[in-house]
Formats: sequence, structure tokens, C-alpha cells
Amino acid sequence: MQLRLDRLGSLYLAAPLYRQKQLPARIPILTYHSIQTSDGRESSPYYETTTSPLKFAEHMAYLSRNGYRTIGLGELQERLRAGQSCERCIAITFDDGFRDFYVYAYPILSEYGFMATMFLPTAFIGTTRRSEVRELNAAGIAFGSHTVTHPRLRELPRMKIQGELRRSRETIEENLGTKIDSFAYPFAFPETDAEFRAMLTETLETAGYADGVCTTIGRADALRSRLFMKRLPVNSCDDQRFFQAKLGGAYDWVGTPQRWFKMAKDWLPSSGGKAEAGAH
Repeated sequence: MQLRLDRLGSLYLAAPLYRQKQLPARIPILTYHSIQTSDGRESSPYYETTTSPLKFAEHMAYLSRNGYRTIGLGELQERLRAGQSCERCIAITFDDGFRDFYVYAYPILSEYGFMATMFLPTAFIGTTRRSEVRELNAAGIAFGSHTVTHPRLRELPRMKIQGELRRSRETIEENLGTKIDSFAYPFAFPETDAEFRAMLTETLETAGYADGVCTTIGRADALRSRLFMKRLPVNSCDDQRFFQAKLGGAYDWVGTPQRWFKMAKDWLPSSGGKAEAGAH
């Protein structure tokens, strides 16, 4: 196992502190991407976005064994705004719309009676995949927008951003016949760019979105914008102890150095203010 500062800090420094600390209501939102066996490429555990079916099954078994229940992002928002703690509530999300969700993840979720939200980049969902999306939606899987072409939104003019947000939402609604409220920001979220964040908030609200998530690390809380809720990245490198620590809040601290790193990148002349550091 590779030496991981985020793991060491979470298990041996943050975890003991969180067990003694009373915090405002916070609910974990897990982020998965591809559910498949490793392709053999070397990747830092921090940036890994692949989770093996076996590891995913272990995670879901742990949640079931410990009395967790899955909720949608709408209910999650309502609980946070009302200040309602929900110790065993959790939201599970998947980015990018990989077909291995249908093949591997859904059967496991179904086994434990769990729901999840899948965020789709609509340009990459073909005719066959649309049938699978309809089938999953009918079975209780929620869907949200992940733009049309999965671009780096911060690098686009506002008109193109508007098109990405509006057209992706319309496409999913037309194919599912249901209202789409949720959005997931593609690539690393530029939380240090207040001007861009304000523009994106207005654009999302105009496009009709009610809630959203991003790549900022931490559990969701009422202090964060409802459109850019924090999440916890999960992958094959998360053994049960580390997974448990993330659920309990011991990984939330990683969001602070993540933010510092983005601020430093934004200040560097070579970055041009377009840093995408810390993507998951």
C-alpha cells in the first residue's frame, strides 16, 4: 500500500478529534466514477477514479451492515436546511455515465435496496445506452446533468456554458419524461474564483437546477451553496477502515489543503487562473 498523507492524517489525527467534537448537521455524499477491475496503470490513490466491483460490494455491504439508508439530493438538501441531523443517511453519486454502472454497480445497489444518482454527459449516451438509462430510472435510479460534452466550463464563454447546462438537462428530461433538478460540475471545481462561481450560480438557477454537487472534498452541510455541495471521493484504495473514517467526517480536513493548492495555482502566472487541481 502506498504511503498516503491523507489516509494517515484522517485515521490518526482527524478521526480521534471528530469522535469528540459536536458539529452542525453534515451528510456524506459519496462520489464514484467507473466500477471495473483495474486496467493495470499506475495511479496515485488520491486521483484514482476506478472502483472494482468487489470493493464496491464491500462498501455497500458495510453501509447495509451499519444501518445506513440512501437518500436523494433533494431530501438531503431539505434535511440540511432544516438543521436535521441524519447520522445514518447517505447519498451515493456516480459521475460520467459509464456503462459499467449498469453491469456491475446497479445489481449490487439493488441487492441492498440502495438508490443512487447518476450524472450524465449527454453527448456520450447513445441509443442503446438511452434504453438502459430508462430502465434504471424506472427502477429508482435518479439522473442528473453532467453537461453535454464534459468540458472545462471555466474556460468557456458564458453563452456556451448556458448551452451546456440547458441542453443537457433538456435531453435527459425528454428521454425520461421527468424533471431533472441536479447538476454535477465536471473536473475540479474552481471554488477560489468568486466571480466565476457567482456567474455559474446564476446560470444554473436560470437553467432550472435546484441542487448540485462538485469535487470539493468534505461532507455536505447547510453552509455550502445548494448547487455546489461537497462530496467524498471513493475508489478501490479505500479499505473498510478508511471508508469508515470518510463517512464519519475524518476526511473533511482534506478540503482545506485542497483549497490552498487551488489558490496557489491561481496565483501562478503560468496557470492563467485556469487551474483544475485536485480533480476527481
